[in-house]
Amino acid sequence: MKISVKGQWIVWAIFIFCGITLSLVTDHIFCTKGFCPHISLWWRLLGLFLFALSNLIAKNTGKTLAKYGKAGKVAKFNTNKFVDKGPYSCMRHPMHFGLMLLPFSLALMLGSFSYVTIYAPLNAVAIIAMVFTIEEKEAIEKFGSKYIEYKKKVPAFNFSPKCLKKLFVCY
Repeated sequence: MKISVKGQWIVWAIFIFCGITLSLVTDHIFCTKGFCPHISLWWRLLGLFLFALSNLIAKNTGKTLAKYGKAGKVAKFNTNKFVDKGPYSCMRHPMHFGLMLLPFSLALMLGSFSYVTIYAPLNAVAIIAMVFTIEEKEAIEKFGSKYIEYKKKVPAFNFSPKCLKKLFVCY
């Protein structure tokens, strides 16, 4: 199944909208039953910090793709050249890593206990599922054996400090 980049953004927006909506309903139910944990200002500030990190990662990885991933005229948010520079040298999906932070950051900023504990993790799992069921297959179709070799050497996500540091630098 091929989904355009724009289509993927729409799906992620739907996941987040549904997470927020369901968390409001779930939190209301918990609160009326007497179980309504409070998310302090510190947690909300952590959410704001994660939101800023998510945006910075998206900006930097997007710039890396724009700089190295295009030859000729290519639609915005698309690539036609294989990229293994910057954060892509140690992680196959650094932009998706940043996108996984987004639901958690929103959940903390909203102060929604159920969003933090139920719906943000489900959003992250959905993003991971899209990476492995759609993104990986499309990359193999687009780049062939070069991507297959890259896939053998570079993990989808890498949490080493050296690799994470590359997320915050423009290449």
